[in-house]
Parts: sequence; C-alpha cells; structure tokens
Amino acid sequence: MIAVEHLYKSIGSTSILNDVSLHIREGEVVGLLGPNGAGKSTLMKVLTGLWKADSGVVNVCGIDVPAKPDEVHAHIGYLPEQNPLYADMYVREYLMFIARMRGLTGAAGQTAVGSPKNSFAWGALQRSNSAAVEHLIDRVGLTPQADKRIRTLSKGYKQRVGLAAAMIGDPEILILDEPTTGLDPNQLEDIRALIRELGKQHTVILSTHILQEVSAICNRVIIISQGQVRLDQPLTAIPDLEAAFRSATN
Repeated sequence: MIAVEHLYKSIGSTSILNDVSLHIREGEVVGLLGPNGAGKSTLMKVLTGLWKADSGVVNVCGIDVPAKPDEVHAHIGYLPEQNPLYADMYVREYLMFIARMRGLTGAAGQTAVGSPKNSFAWGALQRSNSAAVEHLIDRVGLTPQADKRIRTLSKGYKQRVGLAAAMIGDPEILILDEPTTGLDPNQLEDIRALIRELGKQHTVILSTHILQEVSAICNRVIIISQGQVRLDQPLTAIPDLEAAFRSATN
C-alpha cells in the first residue's frame, strides 16, 4: 500500500530525511515515533504529495507520488499538526465545504467536476454530500456540535472536526500528525478511542512523540531519529517501548 525506498529530502542546505525506506501494508496502524525535529512531519508531507522528495521512490496505492501528487490525494486523508480549520464556519458548513472541494458525490466516490451549480446534477451532488457529511458527524461524535461555529469548540472537538474532514471521501489511508497535542486527559482518551476505531477500517499512520499514544493505538512502531529509520517492528515484538525509543534515538 505504501512503499518508500531510499528517500532523501533536504530543506535548503539542511538534510531532513536521509535514505529512508519503509513499507506499510493495508490495515496496519503505524506509530511514527521520534524526537522533535526527527523528520516525522516531513515524511508525512512527502507521502501526501505536499512536498516533493529530492530523490527516492514514494509509492502510495500504486501511485508514483512525485509524478502524480494530485492523484494520490483521493487515497489519503491528512490531519496536519496545525489543524487548518475555518474558525468562523459552522461544523456542518465546514465539512460540506471540504466535501465539495474533494469532489465528493456519495458512496460511489465518483467526482462531479464540471456539474453546473444551477442543474439537477448540482442538487443531487449537494444531497449526496449532505448524507455523507451527516454520517461522518455521527461517526466522530460531533452531532451535538454540528450547528456550532468551530471557534466555540474545545480543542478536542476541533480535532474531531479535523478528523472528520480527513475522512471525507473514505480514503484508504489516514495520516495523522500529532493529533492529540494539547488535549486534556478526557479529550485525549476520546480521540485515542476514535483513532482505534478508525484503524479497524483504514490504514493509519500516526505521528507522535508520546510513547503511551503508540502503546494505546498502534500495532507497529517506526522510530525515526536524525532523518533515518532506527527501528521498525510490530509493537508485540518490543517488550519495553521506552527502552527501545531511548536506544534508537541516542
């Protein structure tokens, strides 16, 4: 599903990723661990096609990402560390907006690019989007907040909105960059439970520097330090994750 071979990425004169290779299979929930500045967010941006690698192979769902970065977007839902929400929009309004931007038409997932806004096709598109958005609102536990402005929500509910936006179009892969940063303990457990549930139906890559996060959610661990993969194992093969992390990042 995801194949990365000998990936290099620099920003200016600074090397960020240095000969990274990894393979992620369908249905895995992978914890991408590493200290701040290790290259986790950069790797995620390269996988999504937002940033182009300097060299190496990046293949997602059979798509050559550097050659076809726009095509891969239909297969990936991405929640960046800085959740890009429009704070003055209502929750339902915002998710409908994202659905239109992604060309969603309903369960079949076919796009409706070029449908005139005053046509019956546009009306059908709106109805299909509405049904899909209502399903997501319910799935991520946003029903009581659906008619509220995003700026009035707690951090935990804003993260739910971001997750719902990432899930629009039912992508095969969810890439989540530090999704629980800044949450209180109750919000933290709620979002972890939601991600665990999402992992039953999606391939998930979860970037974090919190070891408990990986233990609670993931079935595989990839540790990156100084731009290189230092450890890649199933969680069950790591008896002491803290010790493994220290060894891999020293």
